[in-house]
Amino acid sequence: MLTCKTLSTDVKLVDGSSECDGKVQIRYNEQWGVCQELYCGDIAEPKAYLACKGKELTVRDCPFTGWGVSSCLDGLHAGVFCQSKINLHMLEVLHDGQWGTVCDDGWDQSHAAVVCREIGCGNVIEAMTEAYFGEGSGEIWMDEINCTGTESSLMNCRTLGWGIHDLLSFIRLINGTNSCSGRVEVLHDGQWGTVCDDGWDRTDAAVVCKELNCGNVIEAKNAAYFGPGIGPVWMGDVQCTGTEASLVTCASTKWGIQSCKHLKDAGVTCNNVKLVDGSSECDGRVQIRYNEQWGAVCHSGWDLADATVLCQELYCGDIAEPKAYVQPSGQIWMDQLACTGKELTVRDCPFTGWGVSSCLDGLHAGVFCQSKINLHMSLSNDV
Repeated sequence: MLTCKTLSTDVKLVDGSSECDGKVQIRYNEQWGVCQELYCGDIAEPKAYLACKGKELTVRDCPFTGWGVSSCLDGLHAGVFCQSKINLHMLEVLHDGQWGTVCDDGWDQSHAAVVCREIGCGNVIEAMTEAYFGEGSGEIWMDEINCTGTESSLMNCRTLGWGIHDLLSFIRLINGTNSCSGRVEVLHDGQWGTVCDDGWDRTDAAVVCKELNCGNVIEAKNAAYFGPGIGPVWMGDVQCTGTEASLVTCASTKWGIQSCKHLKDAGVTCNNVKLVDGSSECDGRVQIRYNEQWGAVCHSGWDLADATVLCQELYCGDIAEPKAYVQPSGQIWMDQLACTGKELTVRDCPFTGWGVSSCLDGLHAGVFCQSKINLHMSLSNDV
């Protein structure tokens, strides 16, 4: 967030004490004007006569003799002193066709100065933080901005990258079987609190899974499925669209829901296995999450039984077609997988051990999954 002193590049005052004081300079066909048109304030002290009524948006709307038609008998040029008016705005940037906000981590005067200069708003007055102008919605596009102050655009400053921010440290899953399942808790004002399950659904849960880099959602849990939490209930009536980068940017009631008790704490189960580089969520190279990091499964020993277990784990059907991917580098978590076909997850199958892999053929395991097609023939006898 920032506060700029607004100064239009299409109008100016000269020979005064500041950019909002001085002799009026107007360019024909450029709509030069004073005070409200300059956005320099609503209070003006005229320094020569001009026959406006005060309600016009620009001096072009005021009565005058005509462009260039002037005797200017007194030989004086019009001037004005405007009392400064501040434009207060929440900073948003456009990326990939969508507006999003800027995280205030490290946000300071040098960063705000770049924005003021970029949008033609003169000098920066103050860099505002902690959602001073209210909380935004949608994506958080930029974080950890590092401007030198000389950039022509905020986009030229160094950042973590589009959509990459550290809000991941402000949400966690508690009491689950792994780091990708559990009671949803968010950090606000230095304290962890829960989320009320009013309106809680798979769309909301999917945002949590995505934010925690936990793959696809399996199920949205309610009624304190993972046990009741303690402390405040920070959020309720969550209504995510599914496109948000963080749960806290979803529409919701926050912070502090007095009417919701911990017996209604929301939870989520995410899948720590996923398929990537394929045509759909049920096709591609196998990735499994271990020790907070995604890694591959070596193709050595990968067969129909292994692939079938994985397809069922992903709720992608019972028919599996094992595949191989040429992937010479990257973390490999599992090798020599030996499922029997009865396991619920590939983690239940025998393998060499986490990270223990020679992966001699250099290939990564993949699969194409599909559901069984049940064909029914209806027979009838005509009498």
